[in-house]
Amino acid sequence: MKLTYSLAALTVAIAMPLPAVAATINAVMYKNPSCSCCETYAAYLERNGFKVELKPSNDLDRISAGLGVPEKLQGCHSVVVGGYVVDGFVPVDLIKKMLTERPEITGIAMPGMPMGSPGMGGQKTESWTIYAFTKDGKAPTVYATE
Repeated sequence: MKLTYSLAALTVAIAMPLPAVAATINAVMYKNPSCSCCETYAAYLERNGFKVELKPSNDLDRISAGLGVPEKLQGCHSVVVGGYVVDGFVPVDLIKKMLTERPEITGIAMPGMPMGSPGMGGQKTESWTIYAFTKDGKAPTVYATE
């Protein structure tokens, strides 16, 4: 009888689904200290499998330029993740696509603060253009539109 209970318990334990173990993607966000939308974007990333370390800085222009972000693409934060730079409110699916495909770029950026984008409130009212950039001085190219 004892063996029957042990086998039943083992069968139940094996049949129960294990919780999904999501890989954590480490990221560092350099942000303007007075910008609260950056923190909202960091929370969005964390809900989607990232662990974000926030680094407020009053010298964000210099940091972003040093990371290779072209001046016209710089925003209120720059995220370093997986050897790439992400500037602006880029949707997480595009970040994960870049990390999976590993293109030969420095990073991606979505300039401005478009309504409805991750980290910004409101409804999406226009299509977004996300640019790929490199440190070699070449003009950014379109990485994706959403």
